[in-house]
Amino acid sequence: MYFFNPLQFNPAYAGSREALTVTAVTRAQWVGWDGAPKTQFLSVHAPVLKKKIAVGATINYDKIGARSGFDAMAHFAYHMQLNRKDLKMSFGASAGIQQAQFNFSGLNVTDIGDLNYQQSNSVINSNFGLGLYLHNNNFYAGASMPRLLKRSFGSPTENAFYQRHFNLMAGYVYKYNSVIALKPSLLFKSTANAPASLDVNLSAQFYDQFWVGLLYRVHDAIGFNASYILKDFCTIGYAYDFPINGKLVSQWGSHELVISMDFKTRKNAYLSPRYF
Repeated sequence: MYFFNPLQFNPAYAGSREALTVTAVTRAQWVGWDGAPKTQFLSVHAPVLKKKIAVGATINYDKIGARSGFDAMAHFAYHMQLNRKDLKMSFGASAGIQQAQFNFSGLNVTDIGDLNYQQSNSVINSNFGLGLYLHNNNFYAGASMPRLLKRSFGSPTENAFYQRHFNLMAGYVYKYNSVIALKPSLLFKSTANAPASLDVNLSAQFYDQFWVGLLYRVHDAIGFNASYILKDFCTIGYAYDFPINGKLVSQWGSHELVISMDFKTRKNAYLSPRYF
């Protein structure tokens, strides 16, 4: 459901919905595996100063086995009108803290004398991010680096780092008729020492209220997603994906839930629906 929470990886998205937007996401990955990843995410953002400046904040918590991570970031964006119609570009920056923690004392190990499995460690680092976001009513594209600094998150004797990540995203809405709108979108992710990842999604919206879509993550997973817009300000969504590679063993895929709310002023309450 990356198209519901781009602020997680692109600070330039802040304020682009022209409302006070609150989004919460929870994801349970590879259900059935002990220690499988679980993620919770919360974001708040809104335009200020005649909608040219926007501010926001995100909180993200991950737990994978005996390791956990917590991020808290503040986001700032500047929005520019590029033509007399609706094309806009925004520049974003973020700053905050990242905490990484591990506690191996609760693991079942073969060699109980191994000191590595009798310790815990917690590291807090600062980090920064940058992003660009171009959009109008029917199109968007963006690029971002949410972690500019390569930071160590292990003990002093470990060679463990947060790597820099690079993201590209794009999407388009095609109004097929007065009932159906089609929205293809993609997210490309790249980082050092790991294969690049590409998510491709095709969604269809009916009566500007109900979305349903299919997902393909290249060489990794397929899935579907659905969402419903409640009373023009609240979106509730669910996504499911399951692997198509070697991870399809003794697990039942990944589940994701999202709820997003837009609080608009009376002046903006009757604008056309936002697709992203």
